Amino acid sequence: MKRLAQLPEKAAPAARSRPSEIPIEEFADASFSAAVIAWQKQHGRHALPWQNTRDAYRIWLSEIMLQQTQVSAVIPYYQRFLSRFPDVASLASAASEEVMALWSGLGYYSRARNLHRCAQRVAAQYGGVFPDDPDLLADLPGIGRSTAAAIAAFAYGKRAAILDGNVKRVFARTFGVEGFPGAKPIEDQLWRRAVHLLPLQNMESYTQGLMDLGATLCTRSKPACERCPLAARCIAYATGRVDELPVRKPKKAVPERSTAMLVVADNDRILLQQRPDSGIWGGLLSLPECVLGAEADNDSEEDLKRRDAEIARVVAPFGVMQSCAPLQAFSHGFTHFKLQVAPYQVVLEKCVPNIGQHDYVWYPIHRLADAPLPAPVKKLLLAMFLRSDLFSL
Repeated sequence: MKRLAQLPEKAAPAARSRPSEIPIEEFADASFSAAVIAWQKQHGRHALPWQNTRDAYRIWLSEIMLQQTQVSAVIPYYQRFLSRFPDVASLASAASEEVMALWSGLGYYSRARNLHRCAQRVAAQYGGVFPDDPDLLADLPGIGRSTAAAIAAFAYGKRAAILDGNVKRVFARTFGVEGFPGAKPIEDQLWRRAVHLLPLQNMESYTQGLMDLGATLCTRSKPACERCPLAARCIAYATGRVDELPVRKPKKAVPERSTAMLVVADNDRILLQQRPDSGIWGGLLSLPECVLGAEADNDSEEDLKRRDAEIARVVAPFGVMQSCAPLQAFSHGFTHFKLQVAPYQVVLEKCVPNIGQHDYVWYPIHRLADAPLPAPVKKLLLAMFLRSDLFSL
């Protein structure tokens, strides 16, 4: 990696064994924020749908959606949410099913549940106006310290530090921070640095500039170091360690889980189950599931009979099974594991129209495109029952 310039002596990597040994005063550097602000004003992003506003509701909505999600994926969801819920009051009074339906496909569904609860808290506790104190914001559902600071900075011009994944990467490379940023001692050091680097003014430009640098230049792979305003002071760039910093999280084997999903249709309706609020796809509708033994993968007559008997037992409260047939299996990755799904199409000989179990519903097939379903389940069902071009991941 090409060395841009000789680093000042004080910026060279220090021989310290623990982050806590770094004096606080070494974190203060007004020229750092000045460089970020000047770059953002000239080269940063200025036309995103949630920019150029002081509306805390819009800023909060975008910050929650942007957690662990790319801007390009967020924009259409953000616009649909604003169209349906233009303010805190409308979101707070909405049915949870409608909120989850609009969120369907964006992933990390606990964000949607917290979004709804947060709107209700703001409406009830603050009269529909988000507080300007970062500590009060961080106390609301789904809002952590960094998100609270972003809302406070963009909506109220407050002087508060952010530290999302992009900012951690910028700091780790610029200042040559060793260790995995998610480890508490390293994260604590980064927070101290973030606080002491805050400028006295231009908080919006500085905050947006850090975000923009991490998202557009200081990216995980193939960073555009030659265009970065921090290149001349970047330890990772000067020492050829851009690909090494930040230190990656130690890899663990990704565990796998398996389930069978049952596609049970009756004329123009399909059987769906409400998932519990906690766990994967919390609060969404999905297909009924059952756990099949290893024999489900075998072709012997006895194994197939046992498989069919178990599926018949699961669907018995809803009707008498006439037949079942396997569909194309698929997998879906979550943060901590991979789910292997074996779907089966079940045909009922006799249907029980009125379901006695409160978490099941016969759902109209023509409304599947707008249903609060997990993205892979919705894709499967629309491909089976409706035009596949109505929905795309």
